[in-house]
Amino acid sequence: MSDARLRAEALTLAYDDRVVARDLDVQITDGSFTVIVGPNACGKSTLLRSLARVLKPRSGAVHLDGQAIASYPSREVARRLGMLSQSPVVPGGIVVEELVARGRFAHQRLLRQWSPEDEAAVADAMRQTEVAELADRFVDELSGGQRQRVWLAMALAQQTPILLLDEPTTFLDLSHQFEVLDLCAELHEQGRTIVAVLHDLNHACRYATELIVMRDGVVLAQGAPTEVMTAELVEAVFGMPCRVMSDPETDTPMIVPAGRQRRRAARAGATPATASRSGA
Repeated sequence: MSDARLRAEALTLAYDDRVVARDLDVQITDGSFTVIVGPNACGKSTLLRSLARVLKPRSGAVHLDGQAIASYPSREVARRLGMLSQSPVVPGGIVVEELVARGRFAHQRLLRQWSPEDEAAVADAMRQTEVAELADRFVDELSGGQRQRVWLAMALAQQTPILLLDEPTTFLDLSHQFEVLDLCAELHEQGRTIVAVLHDLNHACRYATELIVMRDGVVLAQGAPTEVMTAELVEAVFGMPCRVMSDPETDTPMIVPAGRQRRRAARAGATPATASRSGA
């Protein structure tokens, strides 16, 4: 297995006096497509923000390429690691191409301003995310799904070896969800290390090479989807009885929730045998 490109040790994460996670140890393997999953408010996005140096840990440290991430200049972090936040704020009066071009900020220098390489990176990012035809549109006039693809294009234009994505399929319809995840998979195959927060367990299992499963600010499991994703784990993390089957398209784990009667029986504390007799 490759060395960890991004590593968190003994992280305690908090917002003011509210502690979200304690003593987190996480390793992001170089060249992996790692997906963080777990219930709402379990600390997924908080962990991602700390890995990106957006949130300073209360204690512990994040290491990037073997060095404490806090020791890097901000511009150097931006050349190594790109981050797409969950709800980025659109600057007023900016058009799509201008926003995507902001992804090239870390590559600018006093003696190296806009270059043909920058132009090519922006054009390629817009092509990959299918927003080239929106180049002259104002971002604040776009639909939620279109905006999400524009933000992803900006992150791609940054051309970092590591890309952190917080719920990149938010606001997208089903077809565009798969298009974005397919794009992430292609970037991973090209050598990028991808870390994403996703809500859909089946999407996570289908695309991830590694899962990080969280609950209540604690990592309960980390490993390949085929190794860690079990019905027992899903019920322990989400409180949802289910079956874990093989996806007929990809042979990856596929979570099938139990029927309404069995879920109701589980909430009422019925035994598995009683729940089974109640119907699927």
